[in-house]
Amino acid sequence: MTAPGTRTEQDADDLDVEEALALVKHPDPPHGQPSSQRPQAPHGSPESQATRTAHDTHHRATPWPDARAIAERAGRRAGARRELVSVTLDSALGLTLAAPLTALTDLPSFDSSAMDGWAVAGPGPWDVRDEGVLAGHAEPAPLGDGEAVRIATGARIPAGTTAVLRSEHGRTDEKGRLHGTHGPVGHGQDIRPRGQECRSGDQLLPVGALVTPAVLGLAAAAGYDTLTAVPRPTAEVFVLGDELLTEGLPHDGLIRDALGPLLPPWLRALGAEITAVRRLGDDAEVLYRAVRDSTADLIVTTGGTAAGPVDHVHPTLRRVGAELLVNGVKVRPGHPMLLARTKEDQHLVGLPGNPLAAVSGLLTLAEPLLRTLSARPAPEPYALPLAEAVQGHPYDTRLVPVALRGDRAAPLHYNGPAMLRGVAAADALAVVAPGGARMGQETEILDLPWAASGISVCFT
Repeated sequence: MTAPGTRTEQDADDLDVEEALALVKHPDPPHGQPSSQRPQAPHGSPESQATRTAHDTHHRATPWPDARAIAERAGRRAGARRELVSVTLDSALGLTLAAPLTALTDLPSFDSSAMDGWAVAGPGPWDVRDEGVLAGHAEPAPLGDGEAVRIATGARIPAGTTAVLRSEHGRTDEKGRLHGTHGPVGHGQDIRPRGQECRSGDQLLPVGALVTPAVLGLAAAAGYDTLTAVPRPTAEVFVLGDELLTEGLPHDGLIRDALGPLLPPWLRALGAEITAVRRLGDDAEVLYRAVRDSTADLIVTTGGTAAGPVDHVHPTLRRVGAELLVNGVKVRPGHPMLLARTKEDQHLVGLPGNPLAAVSGLLTLAEPLLRTLSARPAPEPYALPLAEAVQGHPYDTRLVPVALRGDRAAPLHYNGPAMLRGVAAADALAVVAPGGARMGQETEILDLPWAASGISVCFT
């Protein structure tokens, strides 16, 4: 463990070169000390020029909480204009109700048996009829006082029934008469009366409720075949880079594409419907045509968000007349991420090419945008104490993969911008404020979407 502000050899590997330089050479000045009193490199030196460029970029970047708020507002604005949909129950899981779920019938819709046993009329002992009453059958003949009939769970109660005697609470004698074995049978015992759960017209769930498996069951029981819901936002993924392989081992300066397999299921976990995953290489014209022609609610690009010779995202956004909402975020990893409004009802999230930096961009910009497009409520924020200290950046937020161990969050190693080993073992990301966090300090936690719900539910 290391205290905030100190570094170990392993910590140095967890930050990229620019971050390491910032931590070692350019800490924030003490309170009240002007920035001009920072140690300065010789004027005109490469370090001086690089420092000025990084400093300018840093001050243009958006603070991490503000970036998430901007993405949320953008999703809410676009979501307000989306057409609602009517979907069958088998297609509604994970959507948000756009109309209240109102009972179309009483539940139960008739008096029914809560147990296997006998329907009885009056006090015992009872004469037992030969025929039984099963679920799903027409209304049975009424019972007279002193009569009983075998009945199954869920079956319609015969008229005249005063109670249901459970199978384990009765016995028949040699003459076939039924006797209770557990004392008097209370009036209405083990009968589910009509309308016990709700009456026709009762509101069961409000607008904005998430359609879970339990909601689907309730809707079916209440008489629904379809639900009115907010549609699932659509997303296209454009994977950029000539150096990316889709199979085999890295070779000759080529590397495997990690984001092509990672992004589509992660975006589905955030509520999106993936309409296409396209590998575009480093071709400015191809990227321009792809962005121009896309009809998805959200375009996600990987890499190309900086200002290098093959970084084509910014020029493409200018060509299509996009409005840049977020241009860089004060977060590590992932600070070159961006958010743009490409059309009135379409946005583009530009993710950095490094894998963990791209994950940071997903949780910073794509998650709040997709959540509000889907009309999902924001998760309740919570914090946990850290199991060990975490090195901080001097002026940016850090997102650090953690494993949740009881009531503590244990930071994981291998958390550099290009690494996925840490987040692959993580349950969540810890939001570490500038300057770092000490052991035991409570830190905001961002759950990974599958950590609580499980893979099969999350990626439906």
